[in-house]
Amino acid sequence: MTSSAVPLPPLPRLPVAVPRSGVSTEARVALRQLVGDLDRAIALAFRDGADAAVLAQRRSESVTRIVAHVWMACLGEVGDAALFAIGGFGRGLLFPYSDIDLLALVQHADASRLRALEQCFATFWDIGLKVGHAVRDPAQCKTLAAAEASVFTSLLDARRLAGDPALDASLRAIVEAPDMWPPQAYLQARLAERDARYARFDDTAYNLEPNLKDGPGGLRTLDSLRWLGRRLAHAADFPDMVTEGLLDPAECDTLLQAEATLRRYRFALHLEARRPEERLLFDYQRALAAQLGFEDEHERNLGVEQFMQGYYRAASQVERLGWQIAERFVEMLEPPSVAQPVGADFVRYGARVAVCDPDLFTHRPAALVDIFIARLDQKGVIGFTADTMRRVHQATAAMGTQLADDPQVLASFLQLLRHGAPAVDALWRMNRHGLLAAILPAFGKVFGRMQYDLFHVYTVDEHTLRVLRNVARFADASTQAEFPLACEVWATLPKPEVLLLAALFHDIAKGRGGDHSVLGEEDARSFGRKLGLPEEDIERVAWLVRWHLLMSTTAQRQDITDPDVVHRFAESVAGRERLGQLYLLTIADIIGTSPRLWNAWKDRLLADLYTATRYALRREAKPSSGAVARVQVCREQAMALLMADGNDRMAVERLWDSFPMVSFLRHRPEQIAWQSAQILSGQGKLPLISVNPLSVRGSTELFVYAPDRDGLFANVTAMLDRLHFSVMEARVLSSPDGKAMDTFALLEAETQKPASPERAEELQQRLHRALLQSAQIMPSRRSMSRHLKHFQMTPRIDFKQSDGRTQMALVCSDRPGLLAAVTQVMMACEVRVHDARIATFGERVEDFFQLTDRRNEPLSETQQQRLWQALRERIGPQSLSA
Repeated sequence: MTSSAVPLPPLPRLPVAVPRSGVSTEARVALRQLVGDLDRAIALAFRDGADAAVLAQRRSESVTRIVAHVWMACLGEVGDAALFAIGGFGRGLLFPYSDIDLLALVQHADASRLRALEQCFATFWDIGLKVGHAVRDPAQCKTLAAAEASVFTSLLDARRLAGDPALDASLRAIVEAPDMWPPQAYLQARLAERDARYARFDDTAYNLEPNLKDGPGGLRTLDSLRWLGRRLAHAADFPDMVTEGLLDPAECDTLLQAEATLRRYRFALHLEARRPEERLLFDYQRALAAQLGFEDEHERNLGVEQFMQGYYRAASQVERLGWQIAERFVEMLEPPSVAQPVGADFVRYGARVAVCDPDLFTHRPAALVDIFIARLDQKGVIGFTADTMRRVHQATAAMGTQLADDPQVLASFLQLLRHGAPAVDALWRMNRHGLLAAILPAFGKVFGRMQYDLFHVYTVDEHTLRVLRNVARFADASTQAEFPLACEVWATLPKPEVLLLAALFHDIAKGRGGDHSVLGEEDARSFGRKLGLPEEDIERVAWLVRWHLLMSTTAQRQDITDPDVVHRFAESVAGRERLGQLYLLTIADIIGTSPRLWNAWKDRLLADLYTATRYALRREAKPSSGAVARVQVCREQAMALLMADGNDRMAVERLWDSFPMVSFLRHRPEQIAWQSAQILSGQGKLPLISVNPLSVRGSTELFVYAPDRDGLFANVTAMLDRLHFSVMEARVLSSPDGKAMDTFALLEAETQKPASPERAEELQQRLHRALLQSAQIMPSRRSMSRHLKHFQMTPRIDFKQSDGRTQMALVCSDRPGLLAAVTQVMMACEVRVHDARIATFGERVEDFFQLTDRRNEPLSETQQQRLWQALRERIGPQSLSA
């Protein structure tokens, strides 16, 4: 059944004669039943396919009758009081759980009148209507409206429901007063409100749990445009703005279609949440997607992702047009200045660029890109005139993907990219006009595409633009302190357009069902040839797209202190220029995925891999990976550091006799020197707990030197969990004389920053006291966050034998205390941990361990099966939800 064919709930039938004495108990019960029947009928009609806006109007009409009925019962025919609907109710729309905003306007609020009003509002609540109300006289309304633009705006929507018709004129007099929020003042107030509201949502519509009402591009944005149209141009709705020249018909249709989507989603969300919820929380997204008919296409195009893509596309269209229309209002109130020529095709009015020929974009489509280049080249320019913005949008919509095959357009696009970092701002603005997707159709396919996880905070297109902006930051001298190495590398790049193209294409193939890196590589090659890039540049872009995850996975999942790991990575990169490009793309990608993913630990980790690889690329032959040579180099460098601090060589040599050789292979000379100094200064007292708040690796380093015993590693991780530290890396070694030499790289769990000196001292003291006791330390019990509960997965556990040990890869859902829980299971299964690398990607954890049994032998098949089963029982979805 189509939405137009779905029968609407009937308007409520109410008694014609209403007693002045108020609403009786029996009448209240009947009215409450009526309200309940109405809401159930509206919900059923929506689920049968009725239009959300039509149903919201029907609910408003029905509630209007009920409210007027109660008003008459409580106040009767009064001559100096009236009841007005404001807010959404004033506009004639009531979503299932929306508040019913009311204004009682009274000339004289005496005691009897106030009692009648109290009875009226109490009755509304008694019969199931959630009302928000205010009682004011006209003078108070005028004073508040003059002081607050929000109050003035609410009066624009005021609609009388009952009472004295003469009070309509009182409100109109307030709204229409010439000195009451003149157009310029009202525009500034509304724009300030928009900016403050958007700032609460990180200035983007692309949040994982967006707000349908108040977020950027939400329904409030549409309401604001209508308020501005009414106050500034006497245009009450979008069709009226077309008549006034503020919108063209296509833009009007786009706004109305986007609004229909947002209203439909909001209506469904209210029904699903059973309350006035405006946020598309994870709690509801899957259920709403199913309810609205979205189905999984394949594992990389889930129904919930399609559902959210519908929201993001609608919200981004509203946000984009909202900015443009606001600019048109600004320009309408501020006539352009004297024109100054900008080349042959453009002209400048103050800080805005315009076209000389209104039909320029039709005659010469490449001018669509050229005008963005002109904006970059003109100092002090902040944008285009409103008319020019509209023409850019109209021309882009008319020509569509034809632009992708126009040689002159592509030549201009390449010219833009060769501007380097400044081109990123132009690409961002081109995206707002739909021009980027027209030139690059594959980018249009990921417009609004979300990935249903906690790792990817933004949609693919928003993420891509943020990656580009991060790349551009490396060219900004003001970021030198934050990204010293990245800024240095950027300055060496001969062709920045290669990196910009790689950033544009690195995720462009997501959602197609295959490996996005492989598919993106093909797209990059094809587009590079269309641009006319030299073949070597095409190969560089394609390689970067194909291997854009290589550096981050190598750094986080492998031991980059191992020369063989660095050598294999260097062989894959095969050149310093490509290494620099990959390094910059990797940093920009991580930060652009989620701001919480970037920390000093990853900064240092990637910088170390970059430096080690650059050194390896300078060598012509494969570096020696002989263990003896590597140990000797590390010993010499560590000894030099210790001697410089006044330590006795013979004492150091005696100490090192008890160090396992592998410690000189696994640790940097600085770590060996620090650990050695701590042991020497401890004068044999055990356990020795040393904490370096900020190590050279950008993390807090914990060193535990104690008599080795089974369960020690589990106890340490349990205490770290209790103290809210995240373990980034763990090195578990045993000395020949029976000492545990465990090293942990830590960050604060909440901030992902190294510990303060005070926190480092707390960690040292509490862990020392705990290890003096032989009792097992249990991790703290903390509930899982609401977000994590929606992204549980069955743990994937793989075993592999290597170098006399069992390597275990664990991929599972994150949760508080996960590592502590895993080590408790290992202890119970009589498994020893010798090395651990910890990596968290949103809601997914990917940890790697080197294990043996209690005899330091690799795990047998039986032991592996026992550990596998125990881990699945402890950290699987069922126990997580318990």
